[in-house]
Amino acid sequence: MSEAYVYDAVRLPRGRVRKGGGTLAELPAYELFGQLLTALENRSCPAESVDDVIVGVSTAMGEQGGDVARAAELWAGWPDSVPGGVVSRLCCSGLDAVESGAARVAAGYAEVVIAGGVESMSRVPMLSDRPAIASDADLGERTGFVTIGVSADLTAAEYGITRAELDAYAVRSHRRAGAAMVSSSVVPARKGGTLLLANDEGARADASEEVFAALPTLFGADPAWERVARRLPGSPRPADGLHTIATAPQLADGASAVLLGGRSAHRTLGRDPLARIVGTGQAAVRSPLLTAPAVAARIALRRAGITAADLDVIEVNESFAVTPLVLIGELGLDPERVNPSGGALAVGHPLGATGGILIAQALDELRRRDGEFALITIPAALGLGSAMILRRTS
Repeated sequence: MSEAYVYDAVRLPRGRVRKGGGTLAELPAYELFGQLLTALENRSCPAESVDDVIVGVSTAMGEQGGDVARAAELWAGWPDSVPGGVVSRLCCSGLDAVESGAARVAAGYAEVVIAGGVESMSRVPMLSDRPAIASDADLGERTGFVTIGVSADLTAAEYGITRAELDAYAVRSHRRAGAAMVSSSVVPARKGGTLLLANDEGARADASEEVFAALPTLFGADPAWERVARRLPGSPRPADGLHTIATAPQLADGASAVLLGGRSAHRTLGRDPLARIVGTGQAAVRSPLLTAPAVAARIALRRAGITAADLDVIEVNESFAVTPLVLIGELGLDPERVNPSGGALAVGHPLGATGGILIAQALDELRRRDGEFALITIPAALGLGSAMILRRTS
C-alpha cells in the first residue's frame, strides 16, 4: 500500500452570517468551492490530472444538494472528464472528505484527488433539510439528539468546567484570531471582479472576560434537558446554563480544498508535498456528549505511532468552548499549541468546510514553528468525532 500526501491546501476567508445577508451571501456553495478549484489550478494543479473531487457538506440540500462538487467543477470550467462527489458526516464532513480522498490515494485507486468542504450557511441554514434526527420525535429519543448547545453544557458540567473557564477560553480565541498572520493558503473571495472578503472576519477587539461574563446563557432552560435526563440518568444539569453567544461557534460561510497525491504525484504537480497523512480516526460516544474528538484523537495517534507529547500543533474545532478544554484535559496538551490562531468562537464554523480549513491552518502553523506533527480533530452531533495526524515533509 502506498502513502497519501498533502501537496497544497487552500481556503476562502470565513464570512460571518448576518441577518439581511452576510459578506459571502452572494456566493452559492458551488461558486465558493469553484473559486478554490480555480486557485489550485493556478497554483500548479493541472485540472486534467485530477482523478476525483470529493466535497464534504453538512446540509446537502437545495443548491448545496445534487452533487455540489460536480457543479463547482463545471462552474470553474474544468474538463468534463473530471468526476466529483459529496460526503456528509455533519460537522465532520470536510475532514471525512479528506480522509476518504487520502484512503483512495493510499490504496492506489487514484493518484491525485482534491478533497475539502463547503457550506453556505447564509443561503442553506443549518437543519433546513429537516433531518429525521431533529424532526422525528421517536428517532430523536432513540438517538439522544438535542440542541448542540445543550450537549455542550452537559459536557462541560460532566467535566466540572465552569462558566468563567469557558469565557476565558473564548477571550483567548478572539485575541489569537485578531493577531493571526494572513496566510498564503487564504484565497480572497470575489464576485466577478469585485473583492468581497480577504481575511476571516468576526474577531472582537473588545473581547474581555468582563464583557463576556455579562452575557446571558443560552441553553439552561431548553426543554431538551428532559431528554438528557432520560438518556443519561443522573447526569448533571447546570442550573442556569453555561455557554453564551460568546462561547458558541459563530455561523459562517466558507470553503476549503486540499490537494492530495501519492509519493510520485510531485512529477505531475511540479511541487513537493507539504505533509504526509500518518494517522486518522473516526469515533463515536453516547450522544449527546461531545467527547468523541478525544477518542478519535487517541485512535489517530496510535495509528500514527506517536503520543500527544509529540504534537507541535493541535487544531480542534471550537464547537463551543468546552470542546478544546476537554481535549486539552484528556490528552494533557500544552494550551499554547492548541488553536494558536484562534478558532470558530471568533471567526466562525462553516460546518462542512471546517475540516479543510483546520488542515490549512495546521500546515501554516507547522511551517511557522518549524514543527513536525499536527493533530486536527472535530466533533459532530450524535456523539461523532473525527481526527487526523499530519507529519510535515517540507
